[in-house]
Amino acid sequence: MPILDVENLSVSFKQYATGLKQVHHQVISNLSISLEAGEILAVVGASGSGKSLLAHAILGILPSNARTSGTIKYAGEILTSKRQKALRGKEIAIVPQSVNFLDPLMRVGKQVRTSVKSGDAAALQREVFGRFHLKKEVETMYPFQLSGGMARRVLLSTAMVSGAKVIIADEPTPGLDPVVIKEALNNIREFADNGCAVLFITHDIESALKIADKIAVFYAGTTVEIAPVENFKGQGEALRHPYTKALWRALPQNDFIPIPGSQPHPTELPTGCLFAPRCPLATSECQEVLPDMRFLRNGMVRCIHAN
Repeated sequence: MPILDVENLSVSFKQYATGLKQVHHQVISNLSISLEAGEILAVVGASGSGKSLLAHAILGILPSNARTSGTIKYAGEILTSKRQKALRGKEIAIVPQSVNFLDPLMRVGKQVRTSVKSGDAAALQREVFGRFHLKKEVETMYPFQLSGGMARRVLLSTAMVSGAKVIIADEPTPGLDPVVIKEALNNIREFADNGCAVLFITHDIESALKIADKIAVFYAGTTVEIAPVENFKGQGEALRHPYTKALWRALPQNDFIPIPGSQPHPTELPTGCLFAPRCPLATSECQEVLPDMRFLRNGMVRCIHAN
């Protein structure tokens, strides 16, 4: 049984248009992923594809004007708002994208210690700071005294000492130097090797390939493919969805071929397949309905032409 299971999640935001008319903008549509203990699932996609919103939906921290549908289960039970609040920061922890999540009025060492559930909190905090090359004096600093890279290492430290069973790492490495990035990735892999389930949200496919077991590719607010990392090789022959293949071939170390067009804005989503306007395989059938995710060659894909 997956420890975390998201099925057909949709998220829209209520806004007011001209004349105080209410409109709902769909930003996530029928998104599905599952995560098992000891596994790293990397989530990749362009900005605005729904990666961070998925994390916020799992944690129950979407803004008040958000409307959701679908189901999110943790350990086989539906995550209600009450259960999300009880588990947040305890069994489900996040390494947030923004360093603004740090309390500006609390010294960072104390902040990290508050996440320790058992054992000597000060000793654990100092041990993990040492692993991230944060000097002893850093623990007495306030967030405004830290560089961006130091603040990210403090956030990683908080997750490491929490003992959580599910870690959501939302872009945890920007601003870090290559040596610390390598160590941070190794520590995230260590989370999983010790039985923790990790949702690793990133723009960097190369980083994902170094530590992940599977990669979920997002486009315009939905999952288009979930594939084992070993499929990302060569010219992308083992991949399934046209967008995933194009994304892989657009990387500088591959063919560096740009994808024509751009990801649609949530207010201008096409009917049917969301990638159809940019897809060389698109037919009139693709414009009729959003394809379902289906199992194909040990992976999942949302495309009627994938084979």
